[in-house]
Amino acid sequence: MIYRELGKLEEEGRHITIGMSGAGWMGSGFIAQVRHVPGMRVAVLADEDTRKAYSVLTGSGVEEEDIVQTDSPGRAADTVRTGKCVVTGDYTLAAQIDPVDIVTDVTPSPMTGAETAYAAINNEKDVVLINIEADVTVGRVLKKLAAGKKGVLYTVSSGDEPGCLMELWDFVNSLGYEPVVIGKGKNNPLQTDATPDSVRESAERDSKNPFQVASYVDGTKTMFEMCCAANATGCIPMKRGMIGPEADIETVSRVFALKADGGIATAPYSVDFVQGKSMAGGVFITVRIQDERIAEDLKYLKVGSGKYFTFFRPFHLWFLEAPISFARAYLYRQTTLVPLDEPVADVMTVAKKTIKAGDRLDNFGGYTFYGIIDRAGEARKLNALPVGLAPGARMKRDVWKDKLITWDDVELDESNILVRLRRMQDGL
Repeated sequence: MIYRELGKLEEEGRHITIGMSGAGWMGSGFIAQVRHVPGMRVAVLADEDTRKAYSVLTGSGVEEEDIVQTDSPGRAADTVRTGKCVVTGDYTLAAQIDPVDIVTDVTPSPMTGAETAYAAINNEKDVVLINIEADVTVGRVLKKLAAGKKGVLYTVSSGDEPGCLMELWDFVNSLGYEPVVIGKGKNNPLQTDATPDSVRESAERDSKNPFQVASYVDGTKTMFEMCCAANATGCIPMKRGMIGPEADIETVSRVFALKADGGIATAPYSVDFVQGKSMAGGVFITVRIQDERIAEDLKYLKVGSGKYFTFFRPFHLWFLEAPISFARAYLYRQTTLVPLDEPVADVMTVAKKTIKAGDRLDNFGGYTFYGIIDRAGEARKLNALPVGLAPGARMKRDVWKDKLITWDDVELDESNILVRLRRMQDGL
């Protein structure tokens, strides 16, 4: 059992040593959680705001005298060996330190995630990302690069909806049940025109960044999440943007039955989401059971009735449960979520307002764009700009509100590691 293995490491004075990027809300939460996990520690914290990184560590209980700020691999390695922590502004530093076992990025930034993971793979370090945006944008090429390094593991962690869905996916498929729809419960109604201004009051009430909250409301985060799950399972969105019906645990099995049986699902192995409070924050898989005996048993066990049943996990704990994926990777060489060799979906960039030539796109949940999922082949056909590349892109021409933004509409920094990896991935 994982907890026994971790306890054994702790008793022996050994730890799974993690180097990470990101000192924001997610990163600070992950560090706080790891402090309670036996046999595991965060030894390197990278963030461009090193003062914030320093305060995150002290706020989690690390003594000031046990923190060293350096960008030197040699000094950093010596610091980690003594059991102290390193703060750095260099996202590649953890990958260069021998005592570090696993490298991670705990941000929603595809750029930071790509830079961190690429450096780790090049230095033959395992990667466990708490960053689905990076995986959706360049995960397939990162997986391929890791496979080219003997013994190097690449995976996305559990905790966010895609990783939790993969655990449920393994459960359902191991029992031989036929998945019809996999998905999540969206925490708030979909409003594609949401901006930091429109959500500021609720964001401040919850002490969250308005851009972050707006990315939830405008659907960009949901599109990333379901695209990540789609590309790891082969499940396909039934339409652009998915359907997102209102449903609860009592009705979801009927809603996502196949059309021939009165539902809205067009085919098995689809991906979608539901709206409504009762399933918000959870993940689900609706299955079709055609064996009458199994259907009767599931009915008796109060899973549902008829021939469609939904297995529902009512929570996801994001970075708080991510340490379990780190333990699986280190102890058993097991991945939680990796993309398939061929993508089935992508998240395209759509103008949130009319954007003029010369304008720069801002960030997820901002004022200029939102993301929308579609089948990968359709995204290629339309030459749609992957939304992971949108932040910071400069517009070369005007694009009207709610119109797709294409590769030809923007100027990208071709020296940027994220752009280079995406070009490499598209060439696979």
